Amino acid sequence: MKADESAGKKNITKKIEELALMVTDKIGIELVGVDYKSSGKRPHLVVYIDKPGGVFLEDCEEVNKSLGEILDREDPIPSSYILEVSSPGIERPLKKPDDFRMFQGNYVKIKTSHKIKERKTFAGILKEFQEDLLIIETDEGEQFNIPLEEITKANLWYKQK
Repeated sequence: MKADESAGKKNITKKIEELALMVTDKIGIELVGVDYKSSGKRPHLVVYIDKPGGVFLEDCEEVNKSLGEILDREDPIPSSYILEVSSPGIERPLKKPDDFRMFQGNYVKIKTSHKIKERKTFAGILKEFQEDLLIIETDEGEQFNIPLEEITKANLWYKQK
């Protein structure tokens, strides 16, 4: 992807997040994140929402309808697209500092941009989140301090026993 395409995609994603927040804040649902994929025949926009007790079909329908109307009016995507509103699922992405605070004590899987102690992938319990630093403890008892700025991907991790 060219730099100008990447910047354009980021601008579209940021605008969609702003519009989605208007909808989710109004109805009391958390906006977890937005994925905008512009490859393929039609761009695909996925909006992830959550709330205490979980997301139901009615929640997704309400956000889809309200956001769809705003997107039609504001028109941030230059072509036709597919809009999907979904629960983040069992392996919820962690993107914001509040996500890391909320899910301390849970299993997480983290990928970093640079190696930390010769690794770029970490799985274990999120022991602590302080300022811009995560402390992860693996099942082997090894601890890793991971700066938030190094994280390229973070998810809750469903560890099968």
